[in-house]
Amino acid sequence: MSYFGCWGLPMALLTLLCCPGSAEAFEVYIEFEKQVVEATESLKINCSTSCAEPELGDLETHLVKTMLDQHPKGRWKLFLVSNVSQDTVFLCHFTCAQKQQSRELRIRVYQPPTEVTLTLWPQRVLLGEAFTIECKTSAVKPLESLTLTLLHGKKILQIQTFEDSEPTLQEVTVTFNSTVSTKDSLNFSCQAELDLRPYGENITHCISKSQLLDVYVLMPDNQMVIIIVVVSVLLLLFVMSVLLCFIFGQHWHRRRTGTYGVLAAWRRLPRAFRTRPA
Repeated sequence: MSYFGCWGLPMALLTLLCCPGSAEAFEVYIEFEKQVVEATESLKINCSTSCAEPELGDLETHLVKTMLDQHPKGRWKLFLVSNVSQDTVFLCHFTCAQKQQSRELRIRVYQPPTEVTLTLWPQRVLLGEAFTIECKTSAVKPLESLTLTLLHGKKILQIQTFEDSEPTLQEVTVTFNSTVSTKDSLNFSCQAELDLRPYGENITHCISKSQLLDVYVLMPDNQMVIIIVVVSVLLLLFVMSVLLCFIFGQHWHRRRTGTYGVLAAWRRLPRAFRTRPA
């Protein structure tokens, strides 16, 4: 048996015992505060490794980062990432015994709706005719977590949900069409709800100001005829009352100034010129 054949296995075991870091596998871990952050918020991320004495470790990102703290031997490093305004992928990596391992973290950004507006067209509508309701929200994200609800008072009339979309902030406009079925005026509002419970957050709500839809009804033909007759009679009575007032006024005036002026002139004539009836 050769020299190397006798001592090959013991030498390999001795190498493993003396230099464990050169052959042992190590892990990289990434810890974070939450799965989603509101747009422009800051986020703390901790990168760590199972390697006893890593040679290098860092957090890779295009955003502004600040290292807040680290282990004396570099086993973990705590970073603060500022102004997270869009969905971002972070990469923690460590080098141990000239081998590199990394772990990836994907953070989603959300933006709750800050304003909801409701528009009615037209604002005054005939019973039985159609009208349109437009509900619009401010920029929101993620869109698949948004629900728009049309309310009549506290009654739910329609619910609108959305599919996954581009990872950008965007305004949302939804149009509802309906027909007036009651002669009472209708009060509408629109509520936006962003459900972040799947990401460990809460539900945020925003509701529009209420808008009143004025409903009017056309009079039937027989009622219109009755209204016209009543108005005509009232107008005739008014004209007659004016004429009667004029006649009685003239009569009163004549009584005060003489009997129609002719008798007064007769009385002013001398007696010689007066002729008495036979």
